[in-house]
Amino acid sequence: MKYGYARVSTTDQNLDRQLAQLREHITDERYIITDKASGKDFNRKGYNLLIGTANTAPMLHEGDLLIICSLDRLGRNYTEIRQQWEYITMTLKADIKVLDMPLLDTSNTDQNLDRKFIADLVLQILSYTAEKERENIKKRQRQGIETAKASGKHLGRPKAELPNGFIEAYNEWKSGSTTATAAMNKLEMKRTTFYKLVKEYENGGH
Repeated sequence: MKYGYARVSTTDQNLDRQLAQLREHITDERYIITDKASGKDFNRKGYNLLIGTANTAPMLHEGDLLIICSLDRLGRNYTEIRQQWEYITMTLKADIKVLDMPLLDTSNTDQNLDRKFIADLVLQILSYTAEKERENIKKRQRQGIETAKASGKHLGRPKAELPNGFIEAYNEWKSGSTTATAAMNKLEMKRTTFYKLVKEYENGGH
């Protein structure tokens, strides 16, 4: 039996492109399972139908084929992808075929050991590449922060603009020559807004 799996991350995205690809391989749409959910983990309603849960039996059985358009439709976490891949191919004894990556097709050879080895090798390479990219991103972020600090650039949220006359009214209040209420009235400002700007100003936000 052939099954298809398609996923998008949010409800406002559509599955049309993936469904069109899967229909070329699966004629009965009852066997195309979909999710509109994040790929950060595998706790998804549609995916759980395929592999089963503690309380439900899996749709996938030995000898079945699961087809996906690309590996990131399965998930984003390569460590978990490898675990799920092993569970599907070794525990459930089903095959997986990734349409945009021919090497990730455990059904394309009669030599079971060879196809599992090749797929696992590719997944390990992808996992390593993804992890290195995450490290590089973090390294570039650190370098960017250090460079910005060295050049005196402001980091974080943009500084809010102070209304005209605020600093003058603030100094008069702080020097004791006027009251906070008088300063607010002068600036035509509500109490909460005034004290919010005072806090930001005194914390160096301007």
